[in-house]
This record gives sequence, structure tokens and C-alpha cells, in this order.
Amino acid sequence: MTITIVDNGSDPQEVEALRDGLPAADRVEVLEAGSNLGFGPGANVGLRRWLEGADGDPGGEVCLVAPHDSRPAEGTAASLLREFLARPDAGLASADVGDGEVPRIQPWLGPIGEPAPPLDEGGADGTAVRWEACDYPHGTLMAARRACLEAVGTFDERYFAYCEEADLGLRARAAGWEVGLVRGALVHNPESNTEAAVIDHLMVRNTLLLLRTHFGFANMAFRIGVVAAEHVVGWWKPEVRGPYHTGRARLRAVRDALVGRYGVPSRTA
Repeated sequence: MTITIVDNGSDPQEVEALRDGLPAADRVEVLEAGSNLGFGPGANVGLRRWLEGADGDPGGEVCLVAPHDSRPAEGTAASLLREFLARPDAGLASADVGDGEVPRIQPWLGPIGEPAPPLDEGGADGTAVRWEACDYPHGTLMAARRACLEAVGTFDERYFAYCEEADLGLRARAAGWEVGLVRGALVHNPESNTEAAVIDHLMVRNTLLLLRTHFGFANMAFRIGVVAAEHVVGWWKPEVRGPYHTGRARLRAVRDALVGRYGVPSRTA
């Protein structure tokens, strides 16, 4: 296994501490992006390195991608790879974030989870793993096949963060690749150091971009109406707001989507 760590603009002291803490191995590499590129563009730095190969090494058939706060359970990576490699037509797959849902994309609303059927009882170790066809992989820990990315490309960098994996999943499925969730191969990402307003802005803006790109302007316009309704209801009854709901950020997100302002959000530039 070759490990590539992409640093998205950390302080020089943090990068130095990172390098000092890594094992002395020829197959561990740190690539410094130089600034906060966002998850998708930052991941692309590593993916391009893998696709191009290093020192003539093609780098293998499969690449695993995860953010810094991904916490896979014991055996998760092995289960993910086993199920993925058993399906030659699988282009993308992800581990199970444990929310009991299968990733789906509703053409009028965007990424929405669908309740997953219960897993069968496991074997002697109490584990159960099952492949579940889905619309897109979770970015918390995902596997990508080289031939799939060579055919459809890497993450669309307009998204910066959030919904880029949904866009990639739709592109892969449109090209005839299978996309799956490996149920029971658990992974968690317990941290979130980003401001709620930034998260809300990106999730709304990028959902609108996703709908417009893959389903059309009418679908985007419908979702804008839903955002407006959620804003009014949230103002009237604050207790029903989502954990990241921020009215001003949502209005700015709609404006940015309508004028085509994507990429790095202004508050993180």
C-alpha cells in the first residue's frame, strides 16, 4: 500500500510535526497543497498523483480516499476492498457511516438517505457485511477504481466541499459503473471544526449546483423554493431548524448558485 497525505495549507509547524510523526517508509508521501483547497480539490491532488503514478509505478487498481477525521473500525478497509474487488463493474464504493441509510439522490431535492434494510446476523465475530447498491459513495471513506476515474474524471472542484461525491457517483453511474455501500464496514468522522454558517452555505449552494447540472434548471428552482420555505418555517419555529441552519448563509448560497459563484466560499478564502 502506498499512502499519500495531502496537506491543505496547515501552518508550517504543523506540517513539520506531521512529517516527524510518520513512519520511516518509502511508500508514505506528503504533498503540500499550499492553501485550503477544500475536500474535493485537495483529494484530487492525491488522486492525480495516484493516476499518474510515481517513479513508473502505476499505483494499483484501487485507491482509498478519506478526510483527516475519518475513523474506520477494525477490519473496515479490508471488508470494503474485498466487497469492491469482487465486483469488476464497481467503479465507486464506500464504507458504512452507521446512519442506517443508503445514499440516494432525489431529483427535486438532492442527496437524501433512504432507510436501509436490516443486516443479517453476523458470523462468529458478530459482524455482518453486505453490498448495497446506491447512488453515490460517502466521502468519509470511499474506494475508487482506476478505470472508473480515468473514464469519468475526478471530483468537480466547483463544489469545494459537500456534494462532490454525489456528483461523482452520478457521473460514474451514467457511464455504466456500479456504485455501492458496504453495509457493516463501519467508519466514523466525529469532528467538525467548520463554522455552521459555512457548512450550511456549502450544502445549500452545492445541492443547487448538483440539481442544475444533472437534472435541469427547473429542479434547481424547485429546490430554491424549498430553501425559502425552510427559511420561513425556521424563522417562525426555531426548534425545527437543522443543526447547521443559518438564514443569511442560505440566502447567500442561493445567490451564489444563481450567478454561478462556486469554488472557495468567501468566508474561507
